[in-house]
Amino acid sequence: MSGSGDITVWINSPGGDCVAAAQIYNMLIDYEGNVTVKIDGIAASAASVIAMAGTKVLMSPVSMLMIHNPMTIAMGDRAEMEKAIEMLSEVKESIMNAYEIKSGLSRAKISHLMDAETWMNANKAKELGFIDEILSREDRSEDEEQPAASMMYSEATAVNSLMGKIAEKCRINAKPVQPESPKGRSVTQLKEQLNTIKKFI
Repeated sequence: MSGSGDITVWINSPGGDCVAAAQIYNMLIDYEGNVTVKIDGIAASAASVIAMAGTKVLMSPVSMLMIHNPMTIAMGDRAEMEKAIEMLSEVKESIMNAYEIKSGLSRAKISHLMDAETWMNANKAKELGFIDEILSREDRSEDEEQPAASMMYSEATAVNSLMGKIAEKCRINAKPVQPESPKGRSVTQLKEQLNTIKKFI
């Protein structure tokens, strides 16, 4: 990551690959500026690890954070299964490092929470130290850029977009009209111009 200014990372993810999460976590930890993490939906599984990289972690009062043991798919004989179990144990230890650094909880407590697949609302996450604050209306500054909502609908935006497309089509397809004085136009010419405009309304 380049740059050194403060950044805000919004998280709404059910999780995914723990190696990818570790890489994102490391990128955020290494970032020179302050990293504010805001959980505005869900930060579950691997996404909860990424959240721990924030200099400051905030969570919406209606969001959820979930931690659990890592999982994998394995195939083979007993030796292969034992290797998979050993690998999962090491992955769990590495994930616990992130939770321990952020929360200050003991590794035994964190391990128990992961074994139980623990779901936390904002209050519980703050109580356990996984987040610093609960998001409120006062936390939003006027100049702060909010994440784009793909399902957000604005009638004014839709109308403006439609009118813009109509205007663009008129500029491309409409026959250029030579400027002339109102006195020089005939009734026929005015009707032709009116019909041309009507095609694009």
